[in-house]
Amino acid sequence: MTEVAVALRDAAARLAAVSDTPRLDAELLMAHALGIERQGLLLDLARYAVPSDFDALLARRMRHEPVAYILGYRDFWTVRIGVGPGVLIPRPDSETLIEAAVQHFGAAGPKRILDLGTGPGTLLYAALSEWPAASGLGVDASDIALDYANENALVLGLENRTHLMLGNWAEEVTDRFDLILCNPPYIADSEALMSDVADHEPVGALFAGADGLADYRRIIPDLPRILAPGGVAILEIGHTQHISVGELAEAAGFKVACRQDLGGRDRALLLTRP
Repeated sequence: MTEVAVALRDAAARLAAVSDTPRLDAELLMAHALGIERQGLLLDLARYAVPSDFDALLARRMRHEPVAYILGYRDFWTVRIGVGPGVLIPRPDSETLIEAAVQHFGAAGPKRILDLGTGPGTLLYAALSEWPAASGLGVDASDIALDYANENALVLGLENRTHLMLGNWAEEVTDRFDLILCNPPYIADSEALMSDVADHEPVGALFAGADGLADYRRIIPDLPRILAPGGVAILEIGHTQHISVGELAEAAGFKVACRQDLGGRDRALLLTRP
């Protein structure tokens, strides 16, 4: 067994106490320390020696710091999103919203895209990467998040198709959009989260009142004003919130459909005009 293989085995054994994906975490940290992609590492473990800063990265993960913050990015859909403290880390479940949008619009795609609570630009840039002729607006109440979103637009070459705006949901939005994406906070204040999330990611991007619905109550009634004819708004939900959020949408005059994530859980609501 090579030096790197031994180090990965030992690191994964240690990380099992703090992570549900210890081997993956170890491989990502090792590749990051080596300055290469994980795939390159796995293709030829024998080619590399354990870098001197691997133990420091491992120690950070052992303190429950999210891997994405340590690496400085998270891959999402077809784009790499730069992240760090103060922004919500993209989750694979959120790709359900992009899949639903692709199914709805097909290759023609929407012309104008709005991402409410854009964070580092996760949903907006995934959608813009799918439809090169589209342009988009990202709105967020966090200056930190918008700094990351701005940097990500530059790195991804999307700055000429993107406008970013500081604001509270759609309060300052005046245009209409063909596709509205939104992953709002939807966790109830009393719900316990893993240390990776609770101790590191921004509270304002996670919790939404006693029942987790506070932000939906602010967002949904404003959507008819900014959704273009024939457009669709796609909202991420917690897997138990289909009925409760759907009722809010129906009360605002929308027809509601639901899409499931890869785990088969309700994850995205599609809101269209009847």
